[in-house]
Amino acid sequence: MIDPLELARDLIRRPSVTPEDAGVFDVLAAALEPAGFACRRLRFSAPGTPDVLNMVATAGNGGRHFAFAGHLDVVPAGEGWRLPPFAAEVEDGRLTGRGAVDMKSSVAAFSAAAAAFLAARGPGFAGRISLILTGDEEGPAINGTVKVMETLRAEDALPEACLLGEPTCADDFGDAIKIGRRGSITAFIAVRGVQGHVAYPERADNPVHRLVCILDELTSKKLDAGDEHFPPSSLAVTTVDVGNPATNVIPGAARATVNIRFGVAQDGDSLARWIEGVVARHAAQAEVRFERGAEPFLTPPGALSGLVAAAVTAETGVEPVFSTSGGTSDARFIKDYCPVVEFGPVGRSMHAVDEGLPAADVHRLAAVYRRVLEGFFAP
Repeated sequence: MIDPLELARDLIRRPSVTPEDAGVFDVLAAALEPAGFACRRLRFSAPGTPDVLNMVATAGNGGRHFAFAGHLDVVPAGEGWRLPPFAAEVEDGRLTGRGAVDMKSSVAAFSAAAAAFLAARGPGFAGRISLILTGDEEGPAINGTVKVMETLRAEDALPEACLLGEPTCADDFGDAIKIGRRGSITAFIAVRGVQGHVAYPERADNPVHRLVCILDELTSKKLDAGDEHFPPSSLAVTTVDVGNPATNVIPGAARATVNIRFGVAQDGDSLARWIEGVVARHAAQAEVRFERGAEPFLTPPGALSGLVAAAVTAETGVEPVFSTSGGTSDARFIKDYCPVVEFGPVGRSMHAVDEGLPAADVHRLAAVYRRVLEGFFAP
């Protein structure tokens, strides 16, 4: 049997900051293989990006197929921790460490749940359980889950449903399940002007004035009202840069960055065209470059979300809400192949100094995941 808390601590002790695996997959395989899982490591490469190690662990050989998914890479620890970030110490009932919340505790919990479920079912288990793990979620997300899923499709080994262990709860354990994610697009706007003396503005073309008009129009528009699953789409100006140290010089260029988080009422292509049109109206010589984070998606409430919600309520007494809040996750890749929802611990401390969670929540996660398996593979 796997102790989910001790496995979480062992995983945290490996400083697997993207793209380094630091031996974290070896730790997980050492726990899973005695429980009957075949662990296959998959290393992927792409020009201009670091190689990334991933792993698929599978048990069973027929019947229905359920998958858990997650990542074992973490963001850098940063400074100012009260406890060492990779020591995985438990103090006053709280597990602290980089990755404790996002998301090594979830990986440990669903590994323990799957091992316990298989042990209880015995050798006659008619089904298949896969654990899909990546080391590239916090990084470029090029050599990770997207390529693992392509590999599984080519091998005709895709699961019927997937539960991703990202932190989903807002305030209390069990209060939220993610059934979708918003899309994200970032626009980098560069406005060219003509530099000149402020006393002779007619001889110059002030790019700051043009940029201000662009940003005013962009921020004034209500993109949509949202719907029952998604909040209204939002636009935020994240940088405005001129780089002009002089107060008596009209600068020759001005730049800004804008990010939009949007629901299924929008799409990245139409938003990009809208931004380009606004920029062109105010600054014909401007340049716009886009970075597409993800398109929005929704797994409509149904069998999978109902199964996970029932497991949460049975274990905690809490009725979780179905949420689409937060940033992106690897669910955006998995949703192209099978229904996917997300459930994990309270996420308030993810990426923060002193990241951590109650140690008891690691065991509670394992109990919820075990109930999900029992429900999915019920006779």
